[in-house]
This record gives sequence, structure tokens and C-alpha cells, in this order.
Amino acid sequence: MRKLAFISALMLAVCLSAQELNCTVTINSDQIEGSNKQVYETLKKAIEEYMSQNRWTNMTYAEKEKIECSMLIVVKEAADNMYKCEMTLQSRRPVFGTTYTTPLLNFKDNNFNFTYQEFDRIEYQQNTFTTNLTAMLAYYCYLIIGHDQDSFQRMGGTPFFQQCEEIVNACQSASMENAEQKGWLAFDSNRNRYALINNLLDEAFKKYRNYYYEYHRLGLDEMSGNVTNGRARIAEGLPVLKEVYRARPATYVINTFLDAKADELADLFCKGTDKEKKAVYDLLMDIDPTRQNTYGRINQ
Repeated sequence: MRKLAFISALMLAVCLSAQELNCTVTINSDQIEGSNKQVYETLKKAIEEYMSQNRWTNMTYAEKEKIECSMLIVVKEAADNMYKCEMTLQSRRPVFGTTYTTPLLNFKDNNFNFTYQEFDRIEYQQNTFTTNLTAMLAYYCYLIIGHDQDSFQRMGGTPFFQQCEEIVNACQSASMENAEQKGWLAFDSNRNRYALINNLLDEAFKKYRNYYYEYHRLGLDEMSGNVTNGRARIAEGLPVLKEVYRARPATYVINTFLDAKADELADLFCKGTDKEKKAVYDLLMDIDPTRQNTYGRINQ
């Protein structure tokens, strides 16, 4: 009953506040010399307010139930109100019966480019393109909420991923600077905002999204009661990642999953059985060999 109450509270969040996100923004402008640094403080505050004070769904959340997330924006170039940046987005959610929070997203956008003049209003209007900055931020708000919902309910994030898709479609046809178009275009890259949401809504990746739910609800959330069973459930489903990867080696969604979960998987399975360690290590090294140092911890 306690577990049911926990899930009901997090899924329905019938409580005190409307907003869904608690977002912390950091802007690093160290690479930009001789510019007005105050503009970055103004921008930081504006983005935090936009993400944390807007209502993105028809659900209501208590303050303690808001989704914790953070955004690190590194400014690479700034000229004539055009900012070319890299952005890293992270989000997390609590694991039942513990003080541990599990990462849901650890996503890097290398083309977080936008025009902005200090004190410009950052205001999202649904179904209407205003600026690239507002569109990107709205996309990431829905992406965060979608992943959170997918971790609590099978395919629960679909309505929010569909909102992301609508934003992508609007941006593909919007008039904007060339630098701002990067990330939205279908053939620009297989690792961009378009590619990620295309993967998440593709029927071919339904097994992956079901596993994403099982990983969190039937794996991590069960570990407070039985660590062995929870870890075994996670190991049992991992071959889905290999299946999806083999079918489409260029798929982006598996990369984003491992960007978020690589360290967690290493920490989980370094305490597993010898059979689990070998199977998990071999599978992860097969689909993600660049993280050998991380996965090597499983066998230590």
C-alpha cells in the first residue's frame, strides 16, 4: 500500500502547486572576453523562471514532487545578440524507499544557438513559434517530463514527446538564422533534437521504452525491498538495448540512455553475481565500447 501511495503521489501529484519542474541554470561565459557579463545573469534568471514557473501539463505537483533538473550552458561565441552555445541537460527522479535519485537524462546539445537581447521576454505560446530560444527550452521541458512519466508508467511520456514533435515541426518551417536551424533538421545530424524525438515516437523503439519503465519501476523501485530481484530484473531486460542497437546502429536514443545510466549500471552490477557481471559487461562493451573505463568497474 505504501508503494501504491508513493506512485500515486508522483503520478497524479494532487497537491499544492501547478508547475512541474525545479530547474537550476548555470551559464558559463568564460570563453567570451570583454562582453557585458550582466546579460548572462539576466538570461540565467529568465530561463529558470521560464522553465520552473510555467505550467507544462494539466497535472499539479506539490513542491517536493517537482522534477529536479539542471541546465549548464557554455557560451562559445557571442556577437550581435547571437549566442552559440553548448548545453548539457540533466534530470533525475527519486527511487522508492531510498534517498537515492536516479538520473533520467544527461543530454548534451552542441548547437544550442539563439538570438537574445538583454531583458527580452522569454514567453512560450503553444502552437506558435516565437523565438528559437523559447522553442528549445519548451522542447526540453517536455522532454524532461516525458522521461519522468515513462519511468513511472508504460509509455506514459508519449503525450509530452508528441509536444516535442510539434515543436520540431514548427521549427523546421520557421524563419530563423542558419545557426539556429541546427538541431531541428532531419538530415542535419543523426544526433540532434529531431533524431531523438523521432526515435522516441517510433514504433520500432517501443520495446526500449517499455524497458525504460521496467528498469525504473520493476528494477530500481523494487531494490529497497529486495536488491537481488531488482538488479536481476534490470539485467534481464538489458538485451533490449542490444536488439535495438543491432537493428539500427545509428540510433540516438540508446546513446542518450547510456549517457545517463552508464555510471549507475557500473555501480549496480559491480555487486552482482559473477554471471550477471559477465553478461552485463559483455553486452555494454558490445554496444558502447568507448566507456570501457566505466564498465570495467563491474569486474573489479
